Amino acid sequence: MTKTVYRTNMALTRIGLTQKETWGGPDLGLIKCWEVGRTRAEENPELAQRCRAGELPVLGWKGGVSRRLKKREKYGTLKYLAQWQGLRGDDLCIDYSKEHTIICSKTGMIVTFTPDQSKYINQITDSEI
Repeated sequence: MTKTVYRTNMALTRIGLTQKETWGGPDLGLIKCWEVGRTRAEENPELAQRCRAGELPVLGWKGGVSRRLKKREKYGTLKYLAQWQGLRGDDLCIDYSKEHTIICSKTGMIVTFTPDQSKYINQITDSEI
């Protein structure tokens, strides 16, 4: 069974939600991350353009890359993917039962966004090298 979180880009930003409703609901916070991405796109059009061009810039969640690393593959969070989709102006569309792989157009790094936290929790981040 698939568990897809979908929200059209035409949807209004939700307001007045509690922390539990925002992060503990069935979407596990993906809608909030996507909404933050949409807000950041308005505040930083250059960042949004880079995302639309296929870059995976460093954001607040694991998944972004600023340069090519020796190991070309890494894992990222679905929350990063949701924020990135928001920055691009895409509809939010993430299937929790699958991994989603994107190759960064700037660095060539292969990032697999996964619901399996154990794959990225202890991974060295780009900023730690």
